[in-house]
Amino acid sequence: MARAARLLPALAALLAAAATGDARPSKIAVVGAGVGGSAVAHFLQQHFGPRVQIDVFEKGTVGGRLATISVNKQHYESGAASLHSLSLHMQDFVKQLDGAAESGGEGPCLRSHGLRHRREVGGRSAIFNGESLVLEETDWYLLNLFRLWWHYGISFLRLQLWVEEVMEKFMRIYKYQAHGYAFSGVEELLYSLGEAAFINMSRRSVAESLLRVGVSQRFIDDVVSAVLRASYGQSAAMPAFAGAMSLAGAQGSLWSVEGGNKLVCSGLLKLTKANVIHATVTSVTLQQTDGKPLYQVWYENEAGVGSDYYDIVVIATPLHPDSGSSITFGGFDPPIAVAQGPFQPTVVSLVHGYLNSSYFGFPDPKLFPFATILTTDFPSFFLALDNLCPVNVSASFRRRQPQEAAVWRVRSPQPLLRSQLKTLFRSYYSVQTAEWQAHPVHSPHGPLPRFMLHDQLFHLNALEWAASSVEVTAVAAKNVALLAFNRWYQDLDKIDQKDLMHKVKTEL
Repeated sequence: MARAARLLPALAALLAAAATGDARPSKIAVVGAGVGGSAVAHFLQQHFGPRVQIDVFEKGTVGGRLATISVNKQHYESGAASLHSLSLHMQDFVKQLDGAAESGGEGPCLRSHGLRHRREVGGRSAIFNGESLVLEETDWYLLNLFRLWWHYGISFLRLQLWVEEVMEKFMRIYKYQAHGYAFSGVEELLYSLGEAAFINMSRRSVAESLLRVGVSQRFIDDVVSAVLRASYGQSAAMPAFAGAMSLAGAQGSLWSVEGGNKLVCSGLLKLTKANVIHATVTSVTLQQTDGKPLYQVWYENEAGVGSDYYDIVVIATPLHPDSGSSITFGGFDPPIAVAQGPFQPTVVSLVHGYLNSSYFGFPDPKLFPFATILTTDFPSFFLALDNLCPVNVSASFRRRQPQEAAVWRVRSPQPLLRSQLKTLFRSYYSVQTAEWQAHPVHSPHGPLPRFMLHDQLFHLNALEWAASSVEVTAVAAKNVALLAFNRWYQDLDKIDQKDLMHKVKTEL
């Protein structure tokens, strides 16, 4: 049944081509081989069929912001470490790649082993305000609830209800996409899910939204801000929609991919049989051929400068200069406009050493029980730290005791100074860092960009200006693939439709 379901988009492509007399696109370019680029290549092949050539350009390493760092002969996540149980696209990717391995299909890597879920190794959390721990998690669920009630009243319940309401509406996107609907802009997508409420949430701060539903300022300052700092490096002044996505990720069960989340990207590209070109794309220029647009993609690599022509181009990487992008667009009238605004720098430091538990109020390291420390607005030099497990271990892994040397991931806005490392650690063997332009600095007043830059030129990363996560990127990838497919076959009734809940119910 699952195999038959995956063949339906290809069958739809054949029927659409027969009905319109229009041929499939011959070549598609995807710029970027992170989770967005690899996912959109996979979805494009699903919809247009296996005979379409898909070239994926990547200037760095496949996986993008999903990456690992080797410490003491073990690999640890330096990018997104955990995925939520509601990450339906990511779960489906792992299921498909595991199925491809079991069936012996699509490449030697997948034949040798498939992808597996890895349950997160449990550990207690605490929130630090620079002087003391303002909230400590215990091993007893009821005691945790009592502590939340004792400190903050029913604010935690009001927060949970608010997040659940947002997520219930956001989950509609999977039903819309299953029925083939797509959106040309981020505002149209948000409106289809939550109407004016979601648009307003992109313009109103987390703090303002939560105060309106009765969440106390103290709870926002202590708990909500700590979660947002850990995930976005920002405060409760960020937009409510992005904040709700972040807060949802802090609740419920978490999982990851055994061997590293980046394996999803390489696995999808192998499954798709995409042609990965290791090069830096420098520009996209518009050429007209028989009334249809044709895009010339220019790139540079060790062999020099090259170019090729494509029917469809998907940009699956940030376009803002802060993100390191230098792609230009030529021949377009009016000129291509991209979202403007700064990107959030994030530094991930993997420190192999002995945590200074005294800094957190535990002079005896044997008594320090926490695996994760979140922070309020103080101290300002680090956002969060957590005790990591290697990517290839199961839930039976025994965390290192506090008095033992362990690998800690420290997230900070700037590289840690030696004095700051000495504040956090009694001593350490090694420090390895990765610096990311992680995502846009989310602003309540920023405009929402569009996925469609031109007739068959799309920007997948537009959605990260509303919210940024691995699953949100996968949702954007599916949307762009459907948008390209519907526009290619002129199925315009499947684009930017309103009142979709009613339409989907009548289609059922």
